[in-house]
Amino acid sequence: QAKKHAKLIPLFVFIRTGGTGAALFLLHLALFNPDPWNKLGPNDQYKFYSVNVDYSKLKKEGTDF
Repeated sequence: QAKKHAKLIPLFVFIRTGGTGAALFLLHLALFNPDPWNKLGPNDQYKFYSVNVDYSKLKKEGTDF
């Protein structure tokens, strides 16, 4: 079909390039960006605003890895 409609070839190229870029970006996020929750301790505030919670008094639940 591309030979019949030569003007659509750039559209196919851009769609393929965008899909490849999105897949590579997701692969980069999956392999090279660690989960931020692994770095937080029990006393770290991870919410922007918390009501009636004093994070400095919390104790860790569970084991260390």
